[in-house]
Amino acid sequence: MLTVYNTLTRQKEVFKPIQADRVKMYVCGPTVYNYIHIGNARSAIAFDTIRRYLEYRGYQVDYVSNFTDVDDKMIKAANVEQITVPELAERYITAFKEDTQALNIETATLNPRATENIPEIIAFIQDLIAKDYAYAVDGDVYYRARKFKDYGHLAGQDIDQLEQGASEHTATEETLRKEDPIDFALWKSEKGTDIAWDSPWGKGRPGWHIECSVMSTKYLGDTIDIHGGGQDLEFPHHENEIAQSEAKTGKHFVNYWLHNGFVTVGDDDQKMSKSLGNFVTVHDLIQEVNPQALRFLMSSTQYRRPIRYSESLLAEAQTNLDRLKTTLDNLAFRQATAEAGADADIAAQAASLEDAFVTAMDDDFNVQNGLTELYELAKLSNQYLERATVQAGTLVDLTARLTRLLAIFGVEFKAAQLLDAEVESLIEERKAARAAKDFARSDAIRDQLKEQGIILEDTPQGMRWRRA
Repeated sequence: MLTVYNTLTRQKEVFKPIQADRVKMYVCGPTVYNYIHIGNARSAIAFDTIRRYLEYRGYQVDYVSNFTDVDDKMIKAANVEQITVPELAERYITAFKEDTQALNIETATLNPRATENIPEIIAFIQDLIAKDYAYAVDGDVYYRARKFKDYGHLAGQDIDQLEQGASEHTATEETLRKEDPIDFALWKSEKGTDIAWDSPWGKGRPGWHIECSVMSTKYLGDTIDIHGGGQDLEFPHHENEIAQSEAKTGKHFVNYWLHNGFVTVGDDDQKMSKSLGNFVTVHDLIQEVNPQALRFLMSSTQYRRPIRYSESLLAEAQTNLDRLKTTLDNLAFRQATAEAGADADIAAQAASLEDAFVTAMDDDFNVQNGLTELYELAKLSNQYLERATVQAGTLVDLTARLTRLLAIFGVEFKAAQLLDAEVESLIEERKAARAAKDFARSDAIRDQLKEQGIILEDTPQGMRWRRA
């Protein structure tokens, strides 16, 4: 029975989707003014892992993740680069897709953009004004936060505390236009920027929070199963989404709120920030490291926990991947000499380990405990491979179980490339040298192939090769 930790209720709850076999899931995507950093990647990977597990459990997942392609940061960045906001957005949306593809993150069912939904955003705001939840002032439109009776519930904060915080951090000019310091912008009037749309309140653009309410309800319906994002989005972004959406529809907005933990950098767990000089973009990092190792590192910690990024932990993730790949390679290699049939005892042990994996993951996607069972499955496979005689059916079963569990973590090993004619010739020459007991030549060929990244292994079942 799958349970998830619901940020709204601060407890684990049994997961019951609106439709028995289908999950509606919305995850806040990036503001596309720069390359994504590893904190952004952590969120994308965490919810991709959750999505993959839900699919493994038999659900069809409608996964929507937006692009914020107009806001203050984008306007500032476009001005610095002397290009338009749409040009900036297109550049970094393309980069996001390339970087997430390298991390083997599944493509979303839909990636809507804020700028593609301006008419719907305007209509949504008009509804809120009509219901007296919003008001216009000098071309801006604000939401009456205090009017929404549960405002602050998601963040677990008292509305008077929120008012004090808002008074301390809001610009004086904007505070004077608001009825209440905690009110937030739904629409921002044009202030000399080169991107704006006509509206009933004059030319302007949407506020940040409104776009997710609009796109979530438009593409997934008024009530959805899961809404995800980083812990930093709990307040004000997700709090404001609830207030806007439920005021407009009169319905419960989200059944389960899931938030992922932060990324720290280095062995001393520094918070990642530009000011500390430890800001790492995925775009730069995957030029230097194996993207699959980064993905595996990020997938190996339960989504709500903070995760540490360091070179030593990345190297450990790569080592674990190499071991798992070697196990799968060995399972494939032994097929050539396997006997027909299957070992019922090994099948039962493997099934028990997969059941234990499901039990672990059903506990709010506890990937650490899940990986323990996956490693035990690899250990069982390796022990079986040590036998002088193996059965084809058992090899197939162990391979299938390892492959589908690894896929939940985004790990999909590519088949080794075919050797070119020169290397094939060297391998054949080495076989002949060994047959003639010319071990000096045999060892020389082994070393030559090793320099080309080809590792030869002599096993009781014959010679095999793998890439380093």
